[in-house]
Amino acid sequence: MTPARWAALEVLRAVRRGELADVALAAALERLPPRDRPWVQELAYGTLRLRGRLDYLLGRLVHRGLDSLHPDLLDVLRLGAYQLLEMRSVPAYAAVSQAVEQARRAAGPGTARLANGVLQQLNRRLAGAARKTSDDDAAAAHDVVYDEFPDPETDPVSFLTTWGSHPQWLIERWLDNFGGAATRALVEANNRRPELYLRAIGVSTAEAVARLAEVGIAAETVPFAPAALRLATPGTLHEALRTIPAIVQDPAAGLVVDYAAVPAGSRIVDLCAAPGGKALALAEHAGYLAAADIGIRRLARLRENLDRLTGLPVGLVVADARQPPFRPVDAVLIDVPCTGTGTLRRHPDGRWRVGPDDLTALVALQREILRAAARVVRPGGLLIYSTCSLEPEENESQVEAFLHEHPDFILEPPVPGTVAPELLDPAGRLTVRPYATGVDGAFAARLRRNR
Repeated sequence: MTPARWAALEVLRAVRRGELADVALAAALERLPPRDRPWVQELAYGTLRLRGRLDYLLGRLVHRGLDSLHPDLLDVLRLGAYQLLEMRSVPAYAAVSQAVEQARRAAGPGTARLANGVLQQLNRRLAGAARKTSDDDAAAAHDVVYDEFPDPETDPVSFLTTWGSHPQWLIERWLDNFGGAATRALVEANNRRPELYLRAIGVSTAEAVARLAEVGIAAETVPFAPAALRLATPGTLHEALRTIPAIVQDPAAGLVVDYAAVPAGSRIVDLCAAPGGKALALAEHAGYLAAADIGIRRLARLRENLDRLTGLPVGLVVADARQPPFRPVDAVLIDVPCTGTGTLRRHPDGRWRVGPDDLTALVALQREILRAAARVVRPGGLLIYSTCSLEPEENESQVEAFLHEHPDFILEPPVPGTVAPELLDPAGRLTVRPYATGVDGAFAARLRRNR
């Protein structure tokens, strides 16, 4: 069995233990040669992203049900099924035989026969469909399995939880909040592989594009997010970061910085700074920025970027956002902990990690952080509240409750020209939807302290 497949299983095991997928993946990739790393990321992240779809197909082939399986065996079957369905470069015989060996090693000799039987059945069905069409195997595979799923018109919840591969509680609330068409578009957006974006720091986007072109790296700007650069070839990331001063940042996160429009030379505190992209972007024009987070480990990535981007006026502080140790400053950013439902395409484990109880707990934590952050804003200063969530309880409702409780703050419209009008709600709050933009989701509100 190949080390790459074992590494993918290790990622899924770590996620089962409660680790974040990006942390688990980084640890697994360190032990592999560079040539194997993109393949492992595709396999591990793709399996997490389409887990609901894979489980539906596998559940029809495992007569005793998926709950009866050893957890490692279930993950091996998911990995094998994903290779058969999605990874054109993997021959079917290799996907099956490697999964059989992996099951034997991970879950015991008695599991190999079941793994072989289940995946061979799935492969025969896909191969049979391919023989009936002139399309390529991947298209045929999608056609045959799509027809076996619940009808999207008569049973949208079941369709979007199985084929759409999202938990039922999220689908039901999105259908209530956004409607059927937008929810289906959101699910489809979440199931696409995310693109790679940079934000240049200290140089213009035009200069950054020109410098990258000089070393053969194609990059293009994003029409609704002019500070963002899309790398046409993601494999060139490390060379790109050696060529220009930049950070990896989705356009949605960068739009929060643009929307904030903090005046140049301001003293800024970022109370929830990790992993640091917004803090570093704000620091480009700041007089000074204190980047705070609750633990030193959470600030590690920010420190790495800060060491690479020399000259930024940033200080790192370990602090609890609920008890900020700062005097009032010109602007405070709180990119609060949230459900992250706007970033599920980039963090595929998030859809399975977060539940309704987490939403309730996070709303309470956000409210506590908001109240504390208000004390750090000087009269006339700005408080920027932001999330990467799509849920109204974490966004609009949270801001409205804060303003009702704090009459010394007002919701201030954005500075004209900072963000495209179609990204603003009627109240002037930033509202980025993945199904409308093709990037992550984000929300932000500019709150001005008027006395």
